[in-house]
Amino acid sequence: MALAKKENFQSRDPLIAIVISVILASVFMVYPVSYFLSGWRPMFMLLVMFFWVMCQPAWCGVWFAFLVGIFTDLLMEYPLGLNAMSFVMIAFFARFFTRERRVMTETNLWIITVIAVAFHLLLMWLLLVMTGNEMSLVRHWQTLLSSSLLWPVVYWGLKKWRAV
Repeated sequence: MALAKKENFQSRDPLIAIVISVILASVFMVYPVSYFLSGWRPMFMLLVMFFWVMCQPAWCGVWFAFLVGIFTDLLMEYPLGLNAMSFVMIAFFARFFTRERRVMTETNLWIITVIAVAFHLLLMWLLLVMTGNEMSLVRHWQTLLSSSLLWPVVYWGLKKWRAV
C-alpha cells in the first residue's frame, strides 16, 4: 500500500497547477489597487514563471518563460516582447548558472530570485527609456522590495504542487 502511494506521488502531473498559478498571477497583476499601492505591486508573473522554471525544469523552460512573457506584455499593455525578452534572458541565465547544482536550497533560490527581479527591473527600465516612455526610477524599484518579500510565500504556496 505504501509503495502504491509513493509511485502515485512521484507521477503527479503539475500541468494543472502551472496553469492555475499563471492565471492567479495574472489576476493579481491586473487587480485594481490605489495609486500608492500600485507602486508596491510585486512582479507576480515573474515570480511564478521563475518558480516553475527553477523548480520544475522538465516541464518549464525557456519557451514557457517566453509564453508567460508574451502573455504579460499583452496583459499589462507593454510593447510586445519586452517582458518576453526579459523573462527568457532570466530563465536562460538562471538555468545556465545553476545547472551544476542538483539541490537548490530555499535561501539560494531566494537570493537568485532577488537578483532576477533586480535584473528584470533594470532591463525593463532601460528598454522603456530607450523606446521613449517616461518612467520613474524610484517608483519602479519599490517592486523589488515587495517581490523579494513575497518570494517565500510564492515558493511555499507552489512547492507542494510540483512533481517530484
